[in-house]
Amino acid sequence: MSLSDPISDMLNRIRNASDAGLKTTDIGHSRMKSEIAVILKKEGYIREVSVEGEGTMKILRVALKYDGSRKPTIRGLRRISKPGLRRYVGFDKIPLVLGGMGISILSTPAGLMTDTEARKNRVGGELLCQVW
Repeated sequence: MSLSDPISDMLNRIRNASDAGLKTTDIGHSRMKSEIAVILKKEGYIREVSVEGEGTMKILRVALKYDGSRKPTIRGLRRISKPGLRRYVGFDKIPLVLGGMGISILSTPAGLMTDTEARKNRVGGELLCQVW
């Protein structure tokens, strides 16, 4: 099966798994999806991320994180730039997510980074998604 938007598929899998209260979810591996998962882990939205399998059969296993009352740490995910409509922003035009309580993930010439890192490095790029 061919996916037209694999990043959106990843975000939907994480959203659905956290809404269902699952501990982990498996996602088809790609370098960009792996980097997004590492950013989510670094920012404290997911518990763990690991790559399993070899060759073309790799999967990305994401362990989800919940607070003390079993509510997911990720309250919302939104895909901004889509294959049919790319959204590019300069470093001075990167939007705040919930007044700074969430993050935006950007694809920049210096690699994938959060909105705060992009502002600090004064680099813009493609606005992939927002997480809160």
